[in-house]
Amino acid sequence: MTHFNIQAKEWDNDPKKRERAITIAKEITGFIQPDKTMNAFEFGCGTGLLSYQLKDFFKTITLADTSDGMIKVLQEKIANENINNFKPVLIDLLEENAVINSNEFDVIYTLMTLHHILEIDKILPIFHTMLKTGGYLCVADLVKEDGSFHTNVPGFDGHNGFDREKLSAVLSNHGFKVVYNETPFDIEKEFDGKVRKYPLFLMICKKIN
Repeated sequence: MTHFNIQAKEWDNDPKKRERAITIAKEITGFIQPDKTMNAFEFGCGTGLLSYQLKDFFKTITLADTSDGMIKVLQEKIANENINNFKPVLIDLLEENAVINSNEFDVIYTLMTLHHILEIDKILPIFHTMLKTGGYLCVADLVKEDGSFHTNVPGFDGHNGFDREKLSAVLSNHGFKVVYNETPFDIEKEFDGKVRKYPLFLMICKKIN
């Protein structure tokens, strides 16, 4: 988590991260058509770039992260802009003592966070519990790659993106039905003067039971 605490203050200065958030937000709202009666939850919110693009579409948004550095930056933004419907929380949902409310949320979304979670089979039941029946889980993350994406991230031990067919099967096993599956964005990284593109997928799933 030290990596993200160090990066927190500079996180929003990357225009590509903002562009990514705008793209994913448009895809989510275009498909789900949310309204102001709905409550949303962002898992791994960072400084809240994605939720910022979605703030006018939901009644409340709970923004969760395990990095206190990210949450502090988010809290400053909320105060500076007087955002009334954001609820930032410093929490690790995978910890045994994490307080999780059942059937509270209409939508859960996560952008570039799931690949950091080794135990996908542990987090998906938690999402399932938190969502109302018929609610949506939106996962935006890396399409399976060769491991080069995190070359410059010390100590990275997560997933090198996801095989979407395999991920769909895992989601199905946990009571979700994939209803949307696209690759709306490419993340570009430069290595030795050459630019590589890493496709970013968005899978929207419905809680069916």
